[in-house]
Formats: sequence, C-alpha cells, structure tokens
Amino acid sequence: MGTNDWGRRIKAYRKLKGYTQVQFARKLGISVSVIGEVERGNRIPSSSLLLQITDLLNISLEELTPDN
Repeated sequence: MGTNDWGRRIKAYRKLKGYTQVQFARKLGISVSVIGEVERGNRIPSSSLLLQITDLLNISLEELTPDN
C-alpha cells in the first residue's frame, strides 16, 4: 500500500471530524509539517503515530487502512 493512500485517508477523516491541519497536529503533539508530509504521501506514518491518529479521530485502524 502506498504512502499516498494513507495520506488521503488520514486527510479525509481529519476533515470529516472538523480538524484543520494545525489543530490536528497540536492535538497529536507533532508539527504541522509532519502532518502535511503524511497527507501528501511523502512520509509513512509510524505505528505509534497511526495509533494516536486513530484514537484522536475515534476510528479503528481497519477503518483507516487503505484498501488493497
């Protein structure tokens, strides 16, 4: 699965939950540039970051995992 697939899904769920990139990054305790890189597909999110994201968005990892 490509990094861009993760990024698109994270961005879609973030927007669905009403977070801006700035708000989202602050809640996760990371920089906005990291979220931007993940959403653009330039960075693969780590396992720990994925867990933080799913917790914050109140979704399961399966919901976030891109379809193959």
